[in-house]
Amino acid sequence: MTMTIDRNPESGDRMKTISIEAAGVAPPQIAPSLPPSVRRIVLTGFMGAGKSTVGRMLATHLQWTFLDLDAHLEARAGATIPDLFERHGEPHFRRLESSALASALRQPQLVLALGGGAPETLTNRLLLEQTPGTLTIFLDAPFATLFDRCMLQALNPGAGASARDADRPNLRDSATAQARFNLRHPLYRRMARITVETSALSPEETVPLLLGAIAKSA
Repeated sequence: MTMTIDRNPESGDRMKTISIEAAGVAPPQIAPSLPPSVRRIVLTGFMGAGKSTVGRMLATHLQWTFLDLDAHLEARAGATIPDLFERHGEPHFRRLESSALASALRQPQLVLALGGGAPETLTNRLLLEQTPGTLTIFLDAPFATLFDRCMLQALNPGAGASARDADRPNLRDSATAQARFNLRHPLYRRMARITVETSALSPEETVPLLLGAIAKSA
């Protein structure tokens, strides 16, 4: 494992950006406690990054609440995301998403998994940057790795997979998915305090690495 810590150029000296890459070294089995300044953790990344899987495991470890933003939005709207897109279009959906995000960020001791497109909206990025006690983590991997993960999940949905996981429209057009990845990747990296390269990591390996990086980010 290699870990580098750099100042975030958009935030001056007030915070650090940490990047983690696995290099064949097992992660620590016992993770340090969270800094008291961290009151909620937000996971961002493209589809297939493992935000929900890692998020649930992390929340269980911390004895915090886990929330999937897309599921939270659907519960508030009383409709599925595909239905909202079809009936009202993407601009309306993005407004609902921002409202759901603002609602979720009021909760302390929360691990929140964002939808892959949430960072495209400036309002969402500002909410994440300006809500005190919020730490954003980017689960990164190459596009080919993420696309393969999604294809495998679509073919073999597990018990914890949602209908959105098993039927992702972007998977029907790899070129469109690649273009979305290229657009979103710099946004994910720019908004995150911590970036973890997950292509060589299992969720079980990712969680203690995250906890160690969070302790070093304080």
